[in-house]
Amino acid sequence: MGFLKKLASFFVPPTSGRFYPLIVKCNRCGEIVEGEINMHNDLSAGDGEDTDAGGYYCRKVLMGSRRCFQRIEVKVRFDSNRRLIDRQISGGTFVDEQEQK
Repeated sequence: MGFLKKLASFFVPPTSGRFYPLIVKCNRCGEIVEGEINMHNDLSAGDGEDTDAGGYYCRKVLMGSRRCFQRIEVKVRFDSNRRLIDRQISGGTFVDEQEQK
């Protein structure tokens, strides 16, 4: 069985650390909206203002589907090793996975 797992690992990309989860709560209606940042495709070089600075940034706009369709803008900054440095939100608040359950 170990041989088959090794063989499968060549064809299936690793999933750990590939996505940064976004869980936010809309300020207007209170709906919980989930999204994610693909750490390999969604990041842009620089920090948003200064493209010569090291690191990455991403801007996502999330929108609920049930009630009010309010846009929630999330800006996230990562260092050159793709570790979270800063996150900002407008139109909502961040929800921890612990709070959601």
